[in-house]
Amino acid sequence: MGASIETNDSHTFPGEWQVRYRYPVGEVGARFFDALKHKRIVATSCSASGMTYLPPRAYCERSFEKCDGYVDAGSEGTIESATIVSAAFDHLPEPPYAIAYVRLDGVSTAMVNFVRGLDLSDVPAAAAKLVPGTRVRVQFIDAPQGRITDFHYVTITE
Repeated sequence: MGASIETNDSHTFPGEWQVRYRYPVGEVGARFFDALKHKRIVATSCSASGMTYLPPRAYCERSFEKCDGYVDAGSEGTIESATIVSAAFDHLPEPPYAIAYVRLDGVSTAMVNFVRGLDLSDVPAAAAKLVPGTRVRVQFIDAPQGRITDFHYVTITE
């Protein structure tokens, strides 16, 4: 039997630590974010494995070779998984909101982003529209700035 460790709340105090930082995106990230400014989503590709990656990667996870090409991802894709978020998080939209991992046409991997345009007042009904296999299209904002928030997904109604 292990001994239990007791904590004394008088020995702790609440605190918060915020650090501002500028993350370098590197060559691959720079190409991806620059393409977003032109309403294009660019994936990396590996000629050794035939894989294409979103988010873009510098090295292939199958061949371990450097990704040696870039391809434009399709403007439509397929939901691989999705959820409707009902909890509030700092720096994110007021809930509820939907997010989905989508494999865009012509790309081997999936990338997460928001799904907009759904009525989220009935969460079960909205979730039924986000099942794996659902087709979506990319929709860009009017004036992209080279950020992941420059686009989102919308379901394709047939």
